[in-house]
Amino acid sequence: MNRIVSDSVVPACLALADGTVFRGSAFGKMRGTADAAVGEVVFNTSMYGYQEILTDPSYAGQIMTFTYPHIGNVGCNPEDDESDRVHVEGVLIRNLSKLVSNFRAVESLSQYLERANVLGIADLDTRELVTHIRDAGAQMGAIAAGPKINPDDLVDKARSAGTMEGKDYVQQVSCAEPYNWLELPWTLEHGFRSLSNEQVYSRPHVVAIDCGVKRNILRLLVATGFRVTVIPASSDAAAIRAANPDALFLSNGPGDPATLSYLVSVVGDLVGKVPIFGICLGHQILAQVFGAETYKLKFGHRGGNHPVRDEVTKKIEITVQNHGFCVDSSKLRKDVGVSHLNLNDMTVEGLNIPDARAFCVQYHPEASPGPHDAQYLFKRFFDLVTS
Repeated sequence: MNRIVSDSVVPACLALADGTVFRGSAFGKMRGTADAAVGEVVFNTSMYGYQEILTDPSYAGQIMTFTYPHIGNVGCNPEDDESDRVHVEGVLIRNLSKLVSNFRAVESLSQYLERANVLGIADLDTRELVTHIRDAGAQMGAIAAGPKINPDDLVDKARSAGTMEGKDYVQQVSCAEPYNWLELPWTLEHGFRSLSNEQVYSRPHVVAIDCGVKRNILRLLVATGFRVTVIPASSDAAAIRAANPDALFLSNGPGDPATLSYLVSVVGDLVGKVPIFGICLGHQILAQVFGAETYKLKFGHRGGNHPVRDEVTKKIEITVQNHGFCVDSSKLRKDVGVSHLNLNDMTVEGLNIPDARAFCVQYHPEASPGPHDAQYLFKRFFDLVTS
């Protein structure tokens, strides 16, 4: 299905908190200075999967820069959403494809963002921007579109937003009520299929704490053999025990993990009672339960090409990553082992706590977008629960 993207050009501007200004052309939802989008400006090095990235709740409060230069060519469709909405505050790209060509596409990226009330800026020098972020660090920025944008006003908005440190976005993205998840991963032959409640009733029951969970995590839990119940991040330990889980899953999510003492306390009450698996923010929460602290990385790890070494097997996985904070292992309890390391900067990428039947990884084994090297971790979790 082919659609031509509009050739109309509206100037747009990105202003960083340090006063650096970038200019380009607007697409998506036109937003002026009065309703400028503000967020931490970060970058993702994935070569595909822009729709999955934009709908990942872990990006709440951030403006996404894509390093791959050509974005929008496959359009957008409802099946590729990783949540119920676009979570990024804005989108920054080099080239917006004028042609949408994909048999699954139902609209262009610009139309998709317009419906989501999200401004995008194309024709922007993303190479220069990413180089600046790598040198100066991720920081707040503001974007707006229109012929009379004053960059100084946007700089003021960016500076007044502070930093990501100390911000809890989990409550903004978590579900309001518990729900059951029955959907399986997408296939070319069948698309998405769902199991019935009767088909999953006798399976091991995993309760997933929703800190901003991606749908493909839930699909892979079902595909691996679990019955899945998703609960709000505000749930207390008593509510989780009342659900009678056989296992607990801690999801990915946005913001500063050091602000989540309420979740650390809840998980601490449940450690040792049931097996636990955590991904990304879930990894950082579990690490804090066992004494670790977290810290902010200079510009974070975001993309689908990060090498991680399994410290037991010494095998290298090419992983999907999306985090701006990291675990400091120096204060971990002695019964916790570092199971994975990032080979780019040797930061902690996984923990194993055998005495508590718990483990966690900083990266995203569910991919979406890929690669899929680490999907074996879901089976590892299932085997831990059923052994």
